[in-house]
Amino acid sequence: MPIDPEFPKNHKVIGMHRHADREHFHFVWGPGKEDGESSTDENVQNAYKERGEQYVPLGVHGTFVALDWDSCIADGGCIEVCPVQVYQWYRTENDVPAVQMINATSAGTGEDHQKEGRKDYTDKSEPIREHDCIWCMACVSVCPTQAIKVDQANQKIHQEMKEKLAK
Repeated sequence: MPIDPEFPKNHKVIGMHRHADREHFHFVWGPGKEDGESSTDENVQNAYKERGEQYVPLGVHGTFVALDWDSCIADGGCIEVCPVQVYQWYRTENDVPAVQMINATSAGTGEDHQKEGRKDYTDKSEPIREHDCIWCMACVSVCPTQAIKVDQANQKIHQEMKEKLAK
C-alpha cells in the first residue's frame, strides 16, 4: 500500500523531527498503518526479531518530502539517487527503535549515501534535509513500494502547521 496521497488531511501531526541546525525540522504524521509493506516484508520482520524490537506502525516522516515509514522496506534507492542528499538512514546517527524518532534531533550530515549503509532492514530512510529538496522526483521514481510523496504545494501545509503549533 503506497503512501496516502492525502496524508495531511487524513492524519495529524504526532511529532517533530528536528535538524541539529535548530532551524529546520519536519513533521511526523500519524497514526501509522498496520498493513504497510514493512509489516509483511520478510527481511524487515526478521530484522526486528533479530534486534528484539517490536514492530509497530510508525507514520509518515516529512510533509513536502514525505516518506511513509510503514511502507518503507529499507531499499535505499532514494538515498542513492537524491542529488542533494535529502535522505539518510536514521540509524546512522540514532540507533534506537524507530518509534523513538518521532521527536528526535538528528545532525543530518547524510554521511552515508549508499543502500548498503543501512544498519539492517529495521532502518528507515529519513528526509532530514527535506528543506534542501530540488523537486527532481528521482526518489519517487525509484521507490519500490511507492512510500514517497514529493509535493511542493505541501510547503504551505508545513508552514500552516508550524504556525498553528507555535501558538
